[in-house]
Amino acid sequence: MGYPFLFQTLPDIGPKTAERLVFYLLKKPKEQIKTFAQALYLIASNVSFCPICYNFSENNDEQKYCSICKNPKRNKSIVCVVATAQDLSAIERTAEFRGVYHILGGLIDQINNINPENLNIPSLLKRAQQTDSQITEIILGLNPTIEGETTALYLIRQLKPYNVKISRLSRGLPMGADLNYADEVTLGQALQNRSLV
Repeated sequence: MGYPFLFQTLPDIGPKTAERLVFYLLKKPKEQIKTFAQALYLIASNVSFCPICYNFSENNDEQKYCSICKNPKRNKSIVCVVATAQDLSAIERTAEFRGVYHILGGLIDQINNINPENLNIPSLLKRAQQTDSQITEIILGLNPTIEGETTALYLIRQLKPYNVKISRLSRGLPMGADLNYADEVTLGQALQNRSLV
């Protein structure tokens, strides 16, 4: 039976998990499986990318803008640059950010041949340089990894010529952390990013 192979094409699904999923579905009523399959088809046919920020969009208008870019209550002068839509979701869950986003579609990773031209960097630069642009600040919301740091440094260099403030997310100790178990880099960043009380 070759059906498990289809599930293995999904991220983090190995052969055993794929096989379990197939056997699980085989036990379900055909109508339930049909509904599941139709939902998958609707995702493929109705979801597109927002032409401004590259977030997923389910809107039926011609432009296919995402709900964040269409929202008149969002502060369009502050753009948070993230690597993926999952990163955007994580920031949205905090309910602290009221600006808009720009999704790069990954991070610069030369080992895996992901270069700046493979990402949504030219469109970010175009957003920053437009004369009618309201953008006053770009927040680099990238993971503190080698790839994230490489991408951040590249973006800082590219964005320097534009009249826009560039900031980065603060890094340091999470709530409930034990200093004994914190690594040196995290502890060092916590000291550098300390705030007055």
